[in-house]
Amino acid sequence: MNGSTPSAAITGRVIGYDVARALALFGMVVVNFKIVMGLDAGGGHPLLDLAALLEGRAAALFVVLAGIGVSLASRSARERGDAASLSNTRTALLKRASFLFVVGLLYTPLWPADILHFYGLYITVGVLLLAAPTRRLWLAAGLFTAMFVVLVLVLDYERGWDWDTLAYEGLWTPLGMVRHLLFNGFHPVFPWTAFLLVGMALGRLDLSVRSVRARVFAWGLAAVVVAEGASALLVSGLSAGASVSDREIIEALFGTAPMPPMPLYVVAGAGGAAVMVALCVALTSRYEDSRLWKVLVPTGQLALTLYVAHVVVGMGVLSAVGRLEGQSVGFGLGSAATFYLSSVAFAYVWRRAFERGPLEALMRRLTRPGTAMRGGMVANER
Repeated sequence: MNGSTPSAAITGRVIGYDVARALALFGMVVVNFKIVMGLDAGGGHPLLDLAALLEGRAAALFVVLAGIGVSLASRSARERGDAASLSNTRTALLKRASFLFVVGLLYTPLWPADILHFYGLYITVGVLLLAAPTRRLWLAAGLFTAMFVVLVLVLDYERGWDWDTLAYEGLWTPLGMVRHLLFNGFHPVFPWTAFLLVGMALGRLDLSVRSVRARVFAWGLAAVVVAEGASALLVSGLSAGASVSDREIIEALFGTAPMPPMPLYVVAGAGGAAVMVALCVALTSRYEDSRLWKVLVPTGQLALTLYVAHVVVGMGVLSAVGRLEGQSVGFGLGSAATFYLSSVAFAYVWRRAFERGPLEALMRRLTRPGTAMRGGMVANER
């Protein structure tokens, strides 16, 4: 136990990453509450339009941050060329991956859109490329993205899905599970592993250097502008005079929605994540003593616990009192905001007494890594 949240100087953490994770958690809470509460059925609303901008982006930011954590956890061993230490890091990461995979599968019956079990697979791929040159990480990210396009062309992306209920038939059969994990689940290995690999590449950069942050921000912003701009032009141009069904196909192929996760979505999502990471590190470096970070950093450090809690506690309470469905947009988004603010308060109080969140502590106890990897779903060590 400790009396207060440790400072970055003591723990060696890059607090900008924790802040970015806290913001990603906010995005996921808003999006998931919106979907489960069926708020889109109420028609257009300015707040819903804003919330729609977070769909697929908050989750992508989470995965990019996980990739950054993977690189930071192995940085010392990689830079020293210490094979034994690198082997220990691989073992520790694989244990974490196994933990997340199992917990995620156990969580899936309650929350079908779970991302944790996919995390386990992304990290496993990351471990295989832990010592690979950075250019190989970028190449692998491109290959995972391209492979999804190949799979879409040869397989039926809609197989197993009931789009009205978002139920996935045959999920627990061997074939259904493999299809769900690799191809057409909520966050399939192809192409979502690309986000982790992009994060691993970013994690090898020294974002404490202003010029490096500026470069990451510029390239990320350029990726977003190019992807979104190309999508808008292609969808608009190809949809002219097309039938309703053809327009749906065009939007699926050239849009930037997360399902199906086509290349323009991956580029936009990765670019947006890079922008957010650079901004968060820049702001926390510029305003190092801001009180805002003191409440957001613990939230990012308890991301695993709070991610599970937003369904078990947040949606669970609403369901228990009969307020989960058929609510107004204001009530639905207000509920998401209330849960998030409660999470921020809980995390702040918890971290004043304990070093890790409940699930974070359980993961560490069960996996017993040989290297220090603290906080969040993966490390943020400097």
